[in-house]
Amino acid sequence: MTEERTAWHTLTGDQVLVALEATQNGLDEQEIEKRRSIFGENALLERRRVSLLSVFFDQFRNFMVIVLLIATLISGLLGEYTDALTIMAIVLANGILGFFQQVRAEKSLASLKQLTAPEARVMRNHAVSHVLATALVPGDIVLLEAGDRVPADCRLLTVRELATEESSLTGESVPVQKDERSISASQAPLGDRAGMVFMGTMVTRGKASAVVVETGMGTEMGRIAELIQTSESTLTPLEHRLNQLGRILVWLSLAITIIVVIAGVLHGHALYEMFLAGVSLAVAAIPEGLPAIVTIALALGVSRMIARNAIVRRLPSVETLGCATVICSDKTGTLTQNQMTVKRVWLEGIAYHVEGEGYQPSGQILRADGLRVDQDALLRLADVARVCNNATWRQEQGQVHTVGDPTEVALLVLAEKIGGTSSAQRVNEYPFDSDRKRMSVIAKDGARVTAYVKGAPDVLLSLCTHLFVNGERRPLTPALREKINSALAEMARDALRTIGLATRDAPNDSVAQERVERDLTFVGLVGMMDPPREEVASAIIECKRAGIKTVMITGDHRLTAEAVALRLGILPQNGRVMTGAELDPLSERALEDVVDQVYVYARVTPQHKLRIVKALQNRGHVVAMTGDGVNDAPAIKSADIGIAMGKSGTDVAKDASSLVLADDNFATIVAAIEEGRNIYDNIRKFIRYLLTSNVGEILTMFFAMMMGLPLPLLPIQILWVNLVTDGLPAIALGVDSPEPGTMMRPPRTMREGIFARGLGRQIITRGIAIGVVTLSIFAIALHLSVALKTAQTMAFATLVMAQLILVFDCRSVSHGIRERGIFGNPYLVAAVAISFMMLWIVMYLPALQPIFKTVPLSLSQWGAVLFAAVLPTLSVGARRARRRHSAREGTLRKAA
Repeated sequence: MTEERTAWHTLTGDQVLVALEATQNGLDEQEIEKRRSIFGENALLERRRVSLLSVFFDQFRNFMVIVLLIATLISGLLGEYTDALTIMAIVLANGILGFFQQVRAEKSLASLKQLTAPEARVMRNHAVSHVLATALVPGDIVLLEAGDRVPADCRLLTVRELATEESSLTGESVPVQKDERSISASQAPLGDRAGMVFMGTMVTRGKASAVVVETGMGTEMGRIAELIQTSESTLTPLEHRLNQLGRILVWLSLAITIIVVIAGVLHGHALYEMFLAGVSLAVAAIPEGLPAIVTIALALGVSRMIARNAIVRRLPSVETLGCATVICSDKTGTLTQNQMTVKRVWLEGIAYHVEGEGYQPSGQILRADGLRVDQDALLRLADVARVCNNATWRQEQGQVHTVGDPTEVALLVLAEKIGGTSSAQRVNEYPFDSDRKRMSVIAKDGARVTAYVKGAPDVLLSLCTHLFVNGERRPLTPALREKINSALAEMARDALRTIGLATRDAPNDSVAQERVERDLTFVGLVGMMDPPREEVASAIIECKRAGIKTVMITGDHRLTAEAVALRLGILPQNGRVMTGAELDPLSERALEDVVDQVYVYARVTPQHKLRIVKALQNRGHVVAMTGDGVNDAPAIKSADIGIAMGKSGTDVAKDASSLVLADDNFATIVAAIEEGRNIYDNIRKFIRYLLTSNVGEILTMFFAMMMGLPLPLLPIQILWVNLVTDGLPAIALGVDSPEPGTMMRPPRTMREGIFARGLGRQIITRGIAIGVVTLSIFAIALHLSVALKTAQTMAFATLVMAQLILVFDCRSVSHGIRERGIFGNPYLVAAVAISFMMLWIVMYLPALQPIFKTVPLSLSQWGAVLFAAVLPTLSVGARRARRRHSAREGTLRKAA
């Protein structure tokens, strides 16, 4: 025995028993205890959990949070305890929210454990016994039958018509037929390892005995668990940008404080006085409410996305979708319905198209040539589909309930679409066999005994001697065989899974299998597929318009994946298709070189999916990974945004994800992308508003001190502006409607800074304009011998009104108030009205005047204030008008 990973599927059953020093009679108790001490429990191990206290304090190690804590300290030193308490409340609220999000996000291993079998039937000491699955050790002989969950990775020893459902592990949409034979390819994909069964998969048919070869973290499920644990959750673009913003603000604050202190001292002011003035400016430079407003904007976006069937598990991920450049999607259950559906039928020389999708029995059956349907021929086909079938299908109150192999369920649904019933009673069965590749059932209908056969078309056709034509049995001539083969080839080209159906009269109900499966009469061909979801094709077109590439990643076969990708419009003319076997020899650098040309990955493992996501990220892409199975979970967690299916998705996939689609609808991703882009636009809007306002405040005070003037704004007034006037309108910007063309522009890149696309220039220029008009009002008032308190009140009112006008201009980066209007966002109108009322209250309510150091203003003073406040907006509007005029003239000159 060895701890090195062995390619068990390349060994025969006898060789595996020898390697494990085991026998088919099972291990004895002494050997079991010895192996348990070596290999441990057959359980998925969790990494050492971080204490809840550590998780909580981790929330306060964010750079922006540290900046805010510094601002709290500064505010306390200034005696502004209200400011300090407000900032602390914001920091604490954000920390608690992040704590609960992180605790909830660490459920992946617990959900993964639920997929392991609680008990197993094993052969020990020459007897069958039931033991806990955790007690299994390598060398144990496990007995499996339909309905069992496989308790560990096992090498099959004896097999009787065994099939296992492995879609959650491999992504393949149909159960995999198993046998005991070995294969030589050591790196064969999991779906091709017919001699192996894997922990957590389900037995859908047959019986088998198998020897346990890997337990716990050594299993394929264990490898996925390890990938989930070691996969790092990446910072979202929003988190990157807020960290960037925090650094800019803290350095700006320090620079302003140093410059003011030095300049003031050089002008003869006292050091202590200038230090307090510099610190006041530093506090003004930091938008204390920014984290809270970002959280509110994201939370509002979450509410809107829930209404569109997208459930967000991590708030920052809402914004991340807005800059996604690639969506990597699993095929089975995500792009397709995970319900095998018959799409085509060929019988008696005629091709038929079958309408409808999934397991609902709706949809017509139409002849390809448009002529009248031969109902008798279809009923003959339906009889074979119903009788030669071990699945069940029933409909209750509009809901379909199925049990069994999806291929057999598809045949039952086809029979329901055709109609009719069968009174034949089954009396004998020869189950499907991987060698024979067919299944036969003998049934009696009164005195008549009939054999019904289905199987691989090429095998079945070799056993047929006749064909039904116009309801009559006719000899199967070479020409007719060629016609059937042509129909079969056409279905194969369209990646349809094909099944042949045949029948014959039986002399009695106990006729031998060899006699039943010969001299058959060929009834017809059936072509089926797991159909794409109806809405996916249009959603992919929408993604292309938005500059987003869709990539299919599946464990299914290459031809099937390629056909679905072509039908959905994922695979372009020059796009590449790559299999896991082709991906394996590529180095990380080589994969990065080709990853932009590949649109479909087939026959891949969880490790492949993780490599693909990492390669795309290393190429600078923002990657969204969608999926529903256990095999998708590591890649979902490592992607910039992981998306899980809500209905069909496993708990493991959901817990590893940032976003869950409640309706399993790929089209919901498009809606989420639009919402994400709008949320980021709105965040930029209120960052522009907040920082422009703060720049105006800073420059007003900075230039006043540099000019030797008294302070135009008092600390309590700055605090009032930052936490009240800035806050309400900024929150209202968070619910602004999308600008036209939101989904027609390419995604922004990860490297794009928060101040990109002219935002920094707009903040500086508009902030200077607000600072200039505010200081001008203050200086003119002092020049006209107005009392200092009145001049400060005028400067205070000018600053507030300029900001309230500015907020309407911030609704668009490229358009002004005239284009987007004032009343397009009623919440913003209400927020501005409330802010103005609060300004009026602190200026005119006698009880508040001493606190805010304000006095009432006369009508003429108000006129001067309003004229100065509107000037920055008028100047920006004039510049935009000149640019539009110049652009029109340039267009006319080119046309001429």
